Amino acid sequence: QVQLVESGGGLAQVGGSLRLSCAASGSAFSILIMGWYRQAPGKQRDMVATITTGDSTNYADSVKGRFTISRDYAKNTVYLQMNILKPEDTAVYYCYVTYRRGASNVSSWGQGTQVTVSS
Repeated sequence: QVQLVESGGGLAQVGGSLRLSCAASGSAFSILIMGWYRQAPGKQRDMVATITTGDSTNYADSVKGRFTISRDYAKNTVYLQMNILKPEDTAVYYCYVTYRRGASNVSSWGQGTQVTVSS
């Protein structure tokens, strides 16, 4: 089983930056994909960015060119560097992982970290 602990959320101004971190523990060697999702009040949880074990990345159109996802394999940690923040980036950000358990792929979520962008 893989457990996730997020950090780095908080308050930022429009145009500012924040960096989120998510550390995985447990069966981290079996991780296939790590990523970030976000959920604003009253809205569904949407994908922000993902990164595979082969470092292939995928971004939501709304964050392309502003956010960068990266992964430190030695620390089993995934990062989300968020630049040029906009008010619409305000949401709870959830770390996400898909890992191999036996013959199945299993997903796990972090507890979420609040990001608030104000003008």
